[in-house]
Amino acid sequence: MSYDIKIKNGLTINLKGAAQNIIIKAAAPKTVSINPSNFHLIIPKMVVKIGQKISQGDVVFYSKKNERIKFCSPVNGVVKEIIRGAKRKIIEIIIESIGDNERSSKKAIDYKNLSSEQVKNLLLDSGCWPFIKQRPYDIIANPSDSPKSIFISTFNSAPISADFQIILDDQKEEFKHGVKILSKLFSGDLNIGIEKNNKSFLNDIENVKINTFNGPHPAGNVGVQIHHIDPINSGEKVWTLGAEDVANIGRYFMTGSYNPVRTLAVSGPPVKYPKYYKTVAGSELCEIIKDAGINQNDHLRFINGDVLTGYKVESDNYLGFYNNTLSVLREGNHYRMFGWVPFVNNKVPSIYKTSFSWLFPNKKYDLDTNLNGEERALVVTGEMEKVFPMDILPMQLLKECMAGNIEKMESLGIYEVAPEDFSLIDYSSSSKIEAQHIIRKGLDLMISEVG
Repeated sequence: MSYDIKIKNGLTINLKGAAQNIIIKAAAPKTVSINPSNFHLIIPKMVVKIGQKISQGDVVFYSKKNERIKFCSPVNGVVKEIIRGAKRKIIEIIIESIGDNERSSKKAIDYKNLSSEQVKNLLLDSGCWPFIKQRPYDIIANPSDSPKSIFISTFNSAPISADFQIILDDQKEEFKHGVKILSKLFSGDLNIGIEKNNKSFLNDIENVKINTFNGPHPAGNVGVQIHHIDPINSGEKVWTLGAEDVANIGRYFMTGSYNPVRTLAVSGPPVKYPKYYKTVAGSELCEIIKDAGINQNDHLRFINGDVLTGYKVESDNYLGFYNNTLSVLREGNHYRMFGWVPFVNNKVPSIYKTSFSWLFPNKKYDLDTNLNGEERALVVTGEMEKVFPMDILPMQLLKECMAGNIEKMESLGIYEVAPEDFSLIDYSSSSKIEAQHIIRKGLDLMISEVG
């Protein structure tokens, strides 16, 4: 049975600078990065050394806690640098790209006669397994678990984020093939979330549940979709994948080669030529930023991901493993006297009627990173519930996460949430708290204490 869900609570933030429907192939990166911090709670065990030559798909490191989970090189190259931090913690692996990354000697993999365990082993050995994440906890899935369902969200409702319909336009067959592989992997329900009135090829995919969603952000969040269709209880697991990650899995079985393609939307008000670039996961950003016509002399913030959930990087940094968006905003390093006075700052969209911006719901804004206030005490105003479309009490859950009360965290629904589900609370809450950070710490506490 498929569902048609209307999301009422949430907020649409209209920003200028969304990427145009243009995809170009980015120049081959000179270097790529594999950053263990992209894989939460993964402790890497290195397989390669500095100066070692590796091929596309060769194992670079594996998880110290689970040796079956491997992380592979996206390019042919040489290990240029292994950056370490305190206590020799591995911060980043830099690979210098050399030669053509196509591996013509590989052949398509016939999966039809393979068992689910054989398919799982191929995904693990190829480096494709990190594409599969699990709820609860929003971490890489444990291959020993059996999920009750799989969820794939094929649209993103965050402001100026990548449009997966554009990304999948030239990867339709790879996506369909990836869906077949995932159906082979387990026997539960495979759910695909699409935006209402979507007329793409996704509606024609067979043997899956196509669920439609309509409403403001965070309607595109996979956690919101899980909550409304197949809620998670204690002891249950649900696996999730990004839309392009499904295509990457399909591409591996169609070609026999590990090729983690990333179609990157470069967007934001300061971007002169906002568009899409086809590259690989971990690609360097500097050439892409230069091609997009971004003046790096301006005071800008580069965000690896969307403006609500991404993290700050420098212009010479690298694309995150899971990211399809590079957002650019102006730094908010200016302050306004008497900023609390109502009906003065009408250039910022607000959930309150203290500015005239609410009269123009469709107007697009050129926003910066100014917080317009400092962190202050939590006050019961009901504002969090207005932007949180789950049957969960967000303020109470945040308080219990701050207190570390595991029993109450469980009863308040900690298993159903991920940090991204609280991004609008970060944006709209008058307390200015780091809600996503608090939820992440709460989830990590549950992992360490409950498992």
